[in-house]
Formats: sequence, C-alpha cells, structure tokens
Amino acid sequence: MARIAGVNIPTGKRVPIALTYIHGIGPDAARKICEATNVEANRRVNELSDAEVLAIREHIDAHYTVEGDLRREVQINVKRLMDLGCYRGLRHRRNLPVRGQRTHTNARTRKGPAKAIAGKKK
Repeated sequence: MARIAGVNIPTGKRVPIALTYIHGIGPDAARKICEATNVEANRRVNELSDAEVLAIREHIDAHYTVEGDLRREVQINVKRLMDLGCYRGLRHRRNLPVRGQRTHTNARTRKGPAKAIAGKKK
C-alpha cells in the first residue's frame, strides 16, 4: 500500500488514476506528475519500486498544494469573503449557490431537502 501526501492510494489501479485519490490532484496533474517522474502511465501502483514512489511523493511535495493545506487554504478564502461581506460571502453564509445558479427551482444540493409549506394543497 503506497502512502502519498497522507493518503493510502489504491494499489491495483494505474498510477494516474490512483493519484487522483489525493485531494488537489486531478487527471491532468496526475498525468504531468507521471511525466515529470518518468513513470509510465500504464503501470499499476503495486508495480512501482520504492524509489519511484519516493520520487512521486517528493515531486508532489515540491510542486503542489494538496490535502490538508489545500482544504485549509480554501476555508480561509471562503472565510475572507464572508468577513468582507461581499455578495459571494453572503451566498456562502446563507448556504445558497454562489456562482449565479437559479434557486427558484433546483439548487437542492445546496439548500437541502424541500420543506413543506403549510396550507399549500387544496
């Protein structure tokens, strides 16, 4: 079991797919990491040597903000918007969609389950 950036990445998957299990690394970044560390994209994690895992780990530490640091940074950015009192901050504070989506219908992911209105049905 390879452990990179505090995450146990799955051993049976291809390296670029397994790297996307780390928060802050998407498919494109995972592919670039493989190219930078000279690891073939079609190899599985359990086929990697300790030196290759170490090279991947060091590359990620040097070039990417991942996991806890990234989550903390995002949380600080959201808190800053809320403290400023700007429109985006108010939307975060009210737990409504931030990026201009409609809320008359839809937006159930952000607003939660629909609440029944008393006296609506006749």
